[in-house]
Amino acid sequence: MKGTVRVKKLHENAKLPTYGSEFAAGADLYALLEDKVEIKPGEMFLVKTGISMEVPVGYAGLIYARSGLATKKGLAPANKVGVVDADYRGEIMIPLFNHSDQPQIIEPGERVAQFVITPFFAADYVECDSLEDTKRGENGFGSTGKH
Repeated sequence: MKGTVRVKKLHENAKLPTYGSEFAAGADLYALLEDKVEIKPGEMFLVKTGISMEVPVGYAGLIYARSGLATKKGLAPANKVGVVDADYRGEIMIPLFNHSDQPQIIEPGERVAQFVITPFFAADYVECDSLEDTKRGENGFGSTGKH
């Protein structure tokens, strides 16, 4: 499925999201920086993209780590997954956290995260006295891997 999403450049050097391959789920988001930035181990830097967009109603934009950046540099979003709601019109920013034990450099125009637009279910949460029984029941963390 493919559609159109309106993107506003907030800075002339900002780059629109792009897909790395024909069947990629996530579009790359690019760092809008004047100069390279060093992120020290255990520190976070808020990377601007210089864009805002209109996520369609009924969808959310999810910001995920780029696997190459995470595995090669140890850099990933500090909030693990960012959520961009359909009514948000501000700048898309990525709080990159350095999980490695070495300082890492982000270059201007570098791909720093990926953006996935996905439908979601908006629920009306209703209080009740009981829930339907299931085979799993109340078994929690790690319980589905036991045989």
